[in-house]
This record gives sequence, C-alpha cells and structure tokens, in this order.
Amino acid sequence: MKNITVLGAGAWGTAFGQVLADAGNTVTMWAIEPEIVTDIHEHHRNSYRLPSVEQLPANMDATGDRAQAVANAEIIVVAIAAQFARVALAEFKDLIPSTALVVSLMKGIERATGKRMDQVVRESLNLPEERFVAISGPNLSKQVADRQPAATVVGCADIANARIVAQACETKYFKPFVTTDVIGLEMCGSLKNVVALAVGMARGAGYGENTAAMIETRGLAELTALGKAAGADPKTFAGLAGVGDLVATCGSPLSRNYTFGANLGKGLSVEEATKASNGVAEGVPTTDAVVALGRQLGVPTPLASAMSDVLGKGISCADMLGELFGGDITEE
Repeated sequence: MKNITVLGAGAWGTAFGQVLADAGNTVTMWAIEPEIVTDIHEHHRNSYRLPSVEQLPANMDATGDRAQAVANAEIIVVAIAAQFARVALAEFKDLIPSTALVVSLMKGIERATGKRMDQVVRESLNLPEERFVAISGPNLSKQVADRQPAATVVGCADIANARIVAQACETKYFKPFVTTDVIGLEMCGSLKNVVALAVGMARGAGYGENTAAMIETRGLAELTALGKAAGADPKTFAGLAGVGDLVATCGSPLSRNYTFGANLGKGLSVEEATKASNGVAEGVPTTDAVVALGRQLGVPTPLASAMSDVLGKGISCADMLGELFGGDITEE
C-alpha cells in the first residue's frame, strides 16, 4: 500500500480519496480552506463538499500545509478546478518528490491556452510524460462516495505506471482499467461536458428522449473527430471514458454540467444559472476552448459552436437546436 496525497478536497477529490483509503492506502487530503482541513482532520468528514458521507475512513487525514502534504507521497492526485490548476500547481513545483507519480482527476481545457490538463500539469510541474497519469470515466462523485459499483480508466504513457495507480485505487466497488491513450482520456473527459450542457438545456426546455439522444450521439461524433485529429485513439471514445462518461454525465442531475444546462433551458441566464448551480460548470469555459481547438485542427464543431452562442449571445434552446440542424444533408 502507498502514501497518497490528494490536492483539492472538493466532492470528487474527497470521494476518490475515500476510494484510495478503502483500497488500503494512507491518504492525505490537502485543501486551501482551513474549515475543510479541520473537518476532515478532527471529525473525519467533509460536510462542506461531500456531506452525504457521514464518516470518512480512519486512514484519511488532511492538512493545509503544502510541503507537509506532499513530503512523503508516492502518488499525488490533482483534483483542482481545471481553470485554476496552473496557478495552484505552481506552488507545489519544488515540493513534489522526484519519483512521485502525478495523477489528474481534472476534466477540462484551459481557456487561456486551449491546452489539455495533461499539458497543463506537465508544464506546471516540469513533469516527464511517464510520471503523468490521467483518470477518467463515468464517475459521479456522490455515487462513488456511496460505494456504488463503478469503473474508470487509468492512462499513462508508461503502462506499468498506469497499473501502479490502478492497483492503488481498486476496491470491491471501484474497478480501474488501463490504457496508454492519455490524449483520448483527456479529450473524452473535457469535451463531454459541453455535450452535457446541451443535453441538460434540451431537457430543461422540455424536450424528450429523441432530442437528448440526437445531441449525445452527434456530440460523441464531434468529440471523437476532435480527439482523432489531436492524436487520440478513436476506440477510447467508444469505451468507459467516452460513451460511458457521456451517458452518466448527460443523464443525471448529479452532474453539474447537466444541471447548469437544464437551468439555461428553463430560461435562466448564464449568471442566474451560475448562482443556482453554486458555481460555473466546467463545460462553460471549455465550450469556447473546444470551438477554438476545432478551428486549429480543422474539425467542424457545430454543437460546441451552438453552445458557445448560447453562453455568449444568449440564444434560446430552440435556436441552439436549429444551428445543429442547419447545413446540408451529409453522411453520418
């Protein structure tokens, strides 16, 4: 078993920390919020971000001290909001042990640069690719925290390191698979959030299964084409990290992206939806980044472009769907 540190004690970071603890590891949560550190350290709870869990495992602790958090870590898991990752990780650059594997749970594309999270993490920490690991799959944090059966995909350029991380997070209820397609995992995890916004919006506006299925399948085709152009294996998009995550994210009110979109579909503005959702869903800043990536790679992004018009111009759900239906008839 290993010493593992999780940077970021939000809902998913805490839920994954519990998975790691259940697998028998010694887990240290790092959080910038003193109240969360105290809650985990003294009460073995995170009532601020994951109140559904009444008692976290005894082998989970927390600290707000960066150096202390990572000093003895063999695996460091990053669970910070994607748009703040670069700034937050800069504080850890000279503290992380030279042999530690760095695992990203983040799903998003950096708005300022258009870069994937693997690129952001490796640049921020000056990390070689064989020490970077991505995790992505249909993993809604509350259901994982409730220890409901779930699976995920662990990716690393060095498959042996992917297996090390997979073994560290395998439990009776959490099943990891491994891959070397890091780009595919990153693209699946970030781009599906844009699709979830659109599906949520359609549901919020009162549209049914036909409309949702159309958005999901055309969205999957769009993100698969983007992924392939970026160097990903198209087969990754047909697996847990692609179709699997898309189904979970587009079909559950537990998904912040789905809920954010549903609020837009009900007529709320972006500002109102942000307030109702207690923050901006990751798909919101990712949308324009996807459009820009499509232009860069020469891949059409009709769904992301339509959602960009929703977010930037305030067009209705009906107009968003109209943009999807626009254009000539083509082969699927």
